[in-house]
Amino acid sequence: MNDTSSMQVVLAVFAAVERRDQAAFARSCQPDAEFCWPPSLPYGRTVRGLTDRAGAGWEAYWNPLQPTAGHRRLDPRVIAATEEEVVVLWRQRGVTPAGDSIDTEVLGLYRVRAGKLARAQMFYFDPASVISFLAKAIPAGPDQATGADDPSAGARQRSRQGRRALRVQGPRPGIRVQNRCVSATAPREVTQE
Repeated sequence: MNDTSSMQVVLAVFAAVERRDQAAFARSCQPDAEFCWPPSLPYGRTVRGLTDRAGAGWEAYWNPLQPTAGHRRLDPRVIAATEEEVVVLWRQRGVTPAGDSIDTEVLGLYRVRAGKLARAQMFYFDPASVISFLAKAIPAGPDQATGADDPSAGARQRSRQGRRALRVQGPRPGIRVQNRCVSATAPREVTQE
């Protein structure tokens, strides 16, 4: 396998996700593939295998918030690649029923083994905005965004029992954030009130 073929594997996974093509997605992944989502997100956990879909994962949150092909478009851009790893910058988009929208960047590190995706680890540039967006969009969790006629809603609700609830926390009382931008030249300033 070369750099080009590892990139093609990862881009095929992105195309399957954009089309919501479960069969193409499964063909592009190892059966024991790992998907690592940041723990700060409501669906944050490591999912192992293609059958570990119980509970409120990425799909349960984002599918109802991406009603059009434009919202599902990820715009993957390969940043670097070797025979086994590919780094991709992509976009997470969504829209709430009220019309609020999000368009944020995600960096993913993808490992390819034997011509198929073996591991994906996502790094959100602004997880706080994603958490806030999801809290507004789906206050009670992903089942809130599905209709009453959705037969899988009850199963998802039962499988989520005992899982953490989506909570958005602001700064601690008495702490005011003056600068939301963090960089090497302009560090985040926090002052006591």
